[in-house]
Amino acid sequence: MRTALYPGTFDPITLGHVDIIRRASVLVDRLVIGVAINRDKGPLFSLEERVAMIEGECAKLSAETGTEIVAHPFENLLIDCAKEVGAQIIVRGLRAVTDFEYEYQMVGMNRALDSSIETVFLMADLKHQAIASKLVKEIARLDGDVSKFVTPAVNAALLERLGKA
Repeated sequence: MRTALYPGTFDPITLGHVDIIRRASVLVDRLVIGVAINRDKGPLFSLEERVAMIEGECAKLSAETGTEIVAHPFENLLIDCAKEVGAQIIVRGLRAVTDFEYEYQMVGMNRALDSSIETVFLMADLKHQAIASKLVKEIARLDGDVSKFVTPAVNAALLERLGKA
């Protein structure tokens, strides 16, 4: 069984993330969405809330593609998380050249730690290339409309969290 790990903080999950998840799910039998606990980033949503949002969005995708998609919180090294979930592949989404420079360094480090795990880059669809969770949160905080960047369920959760619902 081919298993891939798609890691991130997903605070919150955006349409860009959903696009990468959809496209990655047709490449593997099982896709694990690694939800990073990263306390340094000070997430808007708790780990449990982020996992629940991912599970809600991915249930539909899993039914569409026939691929098992699961959320898996982690706080250890990415390569160790990949080993834990039995992933042979790490999926990374790219939006721009600046993403590539950072990701290229990460691939080198991960390969040095375990050369048996491959990293696959998926380019974000053009309509999703500008979407970043950080920007979505900022726009929502400043009363902007983020419905073009997140699903209706995530939009509602954002508005509620920010006291704008």
